[in-house]
Amino acid sequence: MPNPRSNQFFDSIKARPNFDYSSELDTLVHRHGDGVEIVQVLIDERILTKDDACKLWADSLGVAYVDPFGSLITDEAVERIPIEIAKKTKAIGLYVINGVLTVAMTEPADTDLIKRLSQIAQMPVSPVFALPREIEDAIAIHYSTEKNLEDSLSELESSNLFDQPDSAAAGEKLATLAENTSLTGILDEIIYYGLRERATDLHIEAQETFCRIRFRIDGNLREILTYSRKLHRALISRIKILCGLNISESRFPQDGRFSMPIGTQTANFRVSTIPSAYGEKAVIRILAMTGKKTMMTLDKMQISQTIMQPFKRLIQNPNGIIFVTGPTGSGKTTTLYAALHEINTPGVNISTIEDPIEIQLPGVTQSQVNSHIDLKFSTILRALMRQDPDAILVGEIRDLETAKIATEAALTGHIVFATLHTNTAAQAIVRLIEIGVEPYMVAPSVIGVLAQRLVARICENCKEAYYPTQETLRKYFKDEGLTEVPFYRGRGCTACRNTGYKGRVAFHELVLITEEIRSLISEGKSAAEITKAAAKVGFKPLRYDGLKKVLLGMTTIEEIENNTSFEWAT
Repeated sequence: MPNPRSNQFFDSIKARPNFDYSSELDTLVHRHGDGVEIVQVLIDERILTKDDACKLWADSLGVAYVDPFGSLITDEAVERIPIEIAKKTKAIGLYVINGVLTVAMTEPADTDLIKRLSQIAQMPVSPVFALPREIEDAIAIHYSTEKNLEDSLSELESSNLFDQPDSAAAGEKLATLAENTSLTGILDEIIYYGLRERATDLHIEAQETFCRIRFRIDGNLREILTYSRKLHRALISRIKILCGLNISESRFPQDGRFSMPIGTQTANFRVSTIPSAYGEKAVIRILAMTGKKTMMTLDKMQISQTIMQPFKRLIQNPNGIIFVTGPTGSGKTTTLYAALHEINTPGVNISTIEDPIEIQLPGVTQSQVNSHIDLKFSTILRALMRQDPDAILVGEIRDLETAKIATEAALTGHIVFATLHTNTAAQAIVRLIEIGVEPYMVAPSVIGVLAQRLVARICENCKEAYYPTQETLRKYFKDEGLTEVPFYRGRGCTACRNTGYKGRVAFHELVLITEEIRSLISEGKSAAEITKAAAKVGFKPLRYDGLKKVLLGMTTIEEIENNTSFEWAT
């Protein structure tokens, strides 16, 4: 018997303007039925976008659609529904507001189930719709805990699979172990737990008598757990298999990538393995999840106004190179995306070259380098110059060829955004010359350099004020005349895993290229001399902006101390 709600859903689809898939829709319904599964099929067949399909289905049920990976999910909400119930009913708590638990469900119209969940959670439940695949993966991530991971590793260790010595676990035997279901499940658990904890890097490493897993969270490395050495080689082999690397080679470093589906999205990972004294070490860098990472605009980035205003004027230039510099993981790409978003209009042809593409930008032509077929930054950049570009983003300038093409593009009427790995803004100009670009080309092409750092942000849940000593104030603010000035810190709570930090905040320095600085560049002067000239037109170093963020209560003096050089203190 036809489901009236489904009929409403299909009628809404067919009523959409320019909808040309009526016959395909009827075929898919005949093949897959008219239940919630058809929503996923329509998305997979690209007949509807995920948001459109889910919103139309939710409307037919009379509820809202919420993407669990685009929503805030609190620990309090998750804990209200035991994991066994969550898995069985395909439901996960999202958040509690005014004593009501919002729950993402695949069957939000099931009133009996809502009543049962309300009894279990001991509070009223407000149901919303989410796709089954999204809920299953959200459960895997948000119910992952350190204890569950330890239990899984202990269980695997106690099995007889790994009783043979390391030397015996070679070749086919090692490959067989790496494909073991329990081992693949444990690696998934490690990754899920890393995603839950907002880690950027997962370190899996062997020590003399044990092995350990560490996560880099909010810029700081934390030890998560230790495990037996006898599991290590098979775990590293499993990571290599995912990346298509050589599992029998443990004497040389190897690099690779892999992806895994998370809900309807894909999480991307970059892997590096190196030999060490006690066995191979693997570091997994968690890249952006496609479709999950939202566009961060410049106005939302809490950039100081003294830097924001000139930077906004800078990106409106019709030509020239703008560099964003800083160490790996300092948010350079996020800032460049935000800058592109600022100038992204139908009248501007924007193209990017990235490694990898982190966020899909509507209206922007995005290309990804591919080392396997020798598709380099310089190769794509040369081709882009024949694509009538207005603005170009070069993910990273790594070699002379790319640097030369970028400077030539800037000199021939294009605005070029690029990144470089340097410690300060002024050093980027010197680095470009060191790469091999002639000073007479660098001087007229570069129009500005923004350097940035990311530091851990104070947890808002346990934030408290304190008054530093006079000695500390004199060290950092000797010319400011500050007396009783409160600093802030986090006491440590469950929300921040007792670290006092949750999230990150950026601080910056901006060098605007003046005619005096162009002359210094042409003469091959040092970064220090360029910095002095920049100071004449308002340049302030990284530490200056970092200390402003300390006074605003965003981060701690310790974080600024750890992430800036003292020679740039004011």
